[in-house]
Amino acid sequence: EHLGLTGAKAGCENGDCGACTVIVNGLPIKSCLMLAVETQGSSIATIEGLQNAPIQQAFIDKFAFQCGFCTPGFIMVCHALVNTQPNADEDLIKEWLQSNICRCTGYEEIREAVRSVMTLE
Repeated sequence: EHLGLTGAKAGCENGDCGACTVIVNGLPIKSCLMLAVETQGSSIATIEGLQNAPIQQAFIDKFAFQCGFCTPGFIMVCHALVNTQPNADEDLIKEWLQSNICRCTGYEEIREAVRSVMTLE
């Protein structure tokens, strides 16, 4: 909050919702489950650090959000998925998306956003 990085949200604070997801060393991590000291020497990216990643535009194009509370966490998971598993099949996409909860949308639009970015590469 002091740095103005408000994208990662404190949701459930016990690792269930994924609203606090950040990328640590290329992998999505629920920040509520990691102590700051554990990240020493690590590369950490928040939603603010993506700056026009293709998945961000895909979320807009595919209407993959509604209220927006969970969107930063989902974008971080999807960004990591696309970068680490660029040929992910539908089962793997579903598996990765299970780490986050959205109460406003169906997950189909989010899956469509992921698939659209994967076909760009």
